[in-house]
Amino acid sequence: MTDTHTHHGYITDKEKYLNRMRRIEGQARGIHKMVEDEKYCIDILTQISALTSALEAVAIGLLDDHLRHCVVDAARLGGDEADAKISEATAAIARLVR
Repeated sequence: MTDTHTHHGYITDKEKYLNRMRRIEGQARGIHKMVEDEKYCIDILTQISALTSALEAVAIGLLDDHLRHCVVDAARLGGDEADAKISEATAAIARLVR
C-alpha cells in the first residue's frame, strides 16, 4: 500500500535508525567473519541472537512510529483509509510475531 503522507512517522528519528542499521550491518559482517574463521558454534549463535534482538528493536520502533503517526492520522480521517491502515498494521504485527 502506498502512503499518501509526504513524511513517514520515523522521519524525526531517521538518523537514529540509520545508525542502528549501520551497527546491525557490522554485526552481520562480524558473524560472516566468525563463520569464515570457523569460530565456536555457541559464540556464533550468541552473536546471531544479538543481531536478531537488534533487528527486532528496530522493527518495534518503526511499528510504534507507524502506529503513532500513520495509523492515528488515518483513524482521525476515518473510513476506508483508517480500516486499511489498521489492517496493514495488523499484518505487520503478524509478520513480526511469526
